[in-house]
Amino acid sequence: MTIFEDLRQGKTIDIRDAQYQKEVHGEIDRCNDLCYEINATRPSNREKIVALENDLLHGQMQNGTFFTPPMYIDCGNRVNLGKNVYANHNLTMMSVGTITIDDGVMMGPGVGLFTDNHEPNNIRMISTKEIHIKKNAWLGARVNVAPGVTIGENAIIGTGAVVTKDIPDNAVAVGVPAKVIKYTK
Repeated sequence: MTIFEDLRQGKTIDIRDAQYQKEVHGEIDRCNDLCYEINATRPSNREKIVALENDLLHGQMQNGTFFTPPMYIDCGNRVNLGKNVYANHNLTMMSVGTITIDDGVMMGPGVGLFTDNHEPNNIRMISTKEIHIKKNAWLGARVNVAPGVTIGENAIIGTGAVVTKDIPDNAVAVGVPAKVIKYTK
């Protein structure tokens, strides 16, 4: 079993562990280099950006999917993407714990998706929980999503919300922490 699989199974791991350093930091280094290159590419050179994003995310930047630079993704091997996914500039994904984004999801500028956390009594210990954003959800500007959250199909998350709990299908949620204020259907 890999460190990524151990984390996905709920294990807490010391970030100083040699295997963690090799696997996780090896992937972080790969992604840092690719994000640097993506972010340094002229915005008008969309073909190069798509090719680099495709390398970063292992061939998933297809069928209308595009992330506008600048962006930061730390573990591209832990991101699963659907078709027609769009993220505006300044996307941050801390994805060591796995992020799944279904077809048609739209994300405004400055969205943050965070799958990992550290133990309060020992900050060298990391744990993760998967994030899942379901089909056609829309996350407004500067939305932050905490570890373990699922955002439902067709859900809308208002600008600046901090999502700490699951959001149902067709819900509109706003605030800090995000709360459902109505449903679209």
